[in-house]
Parts: sequence; structure tokens; C-alpha cells
Amino acid sequence: MADALPEVWLRGPVAGITPVLQPVAHALLQAREEVEAMMAAFPEEKLWTRPAGVASPGFHLQHLSGVLSRLFTYARGEALSPAQREALKLEDAASRPDVTSADLVAAFRRQVDLAIDELRAADEHAVTAAREVGRGKLPSTVLGLIVHAAEHTQRHVGQLLVTVRILRGGLA
Repeated sequence: MADALPEVWLRGPVAGITPVLQPVAHALLQAREEVEAMMAAFPEEKLWTRPAGVASPGFHLQHLSGVLSRLFTYARGEALSPAQREALKLEDAASRPDVTSADLVAAFRRQVDLAIDELRAADEHAVTAAREVGRGKLPSTVLGLIVHAAEHTQRHVGQLLVTVRILRGGLA
């Protein structure tokens, strides 16, 4: 397409985000655009299908939102809420019988928006602050958590892309 936009990282800085966190913002915004494009007109009856036993599109969509929520919670130095822990348990199944791919894409869009807002508010001088992850209180830093949020998001977007192509029958 001649008038398609370049990838997000080639569009310049995201307004209000410190230079050290620009790659995270770019990765999350790119993921959001790719998810929205690939899930447009996706057949709802295939949302929870697991071709060859791999994770379903529904799982990836729920996980994308959940992992951003959890990792940014840890980056703020907070523990997961009971709602976040419950959502984690439900990621691998349709948590509501009436959930649609549009619902899950909208939830991911909102979670990316929240992450971008947190990146705008981040103090670049505090990104090396120590943070603990999970009940095991594993060591990390603010930067480690938000960079992992971006790379983990990208990993699942790639897996979602392949699964969606398989389910649409488009691997020829």
C-alpha cells in the first residue's frame, strides 16, 4: 500500500514520553495496531479454537491485556489485586460466554492506553529502582518490567498472528 503508515517506531517520538522509554511506547502502539488489524472481521466461532493444541486467539487477547496490567502493577511497586489474580486464572478460557473478539481487542486497546499514560508519567531517573515480581518477590527494576511488558506483548502478538492466519486458512 502506497499510503500505509510506516511502523510506529519510524513515525518519530511519542509525545510526552522520555527518550529512554520511547522503544517501549513504540512497541506497545505497534502491537495495538497489529492486533486491531488482524482481528478485524475475525470469525467469532473460532475465537477459542486451538489449532494443533496451541493457544487460542481468545487466550492471546486476554493475556495481552492481563500481562500489561500485571507488569505495570509490579513496575509501580504494587502487588497484584485480587481481580488481577482472578483474571490470570481465566485467561485460558472464555471467561464470559458472551465475550467477543471485539470486546477483547477493546480491552487490549484500553490497557495499552493506560500503559502509555504511565510511560508519560514515568520519571526517567527512577527507572533503575528495584522492584519485586510475584509472590516469590523475584528481583527486577522498573525498566526491566516495562521492557519485558513490551517484548512479551510483541511475542504474543506474533503468536496471535500465526494462529489467526491458520484459523482463517491463509497459510498458503
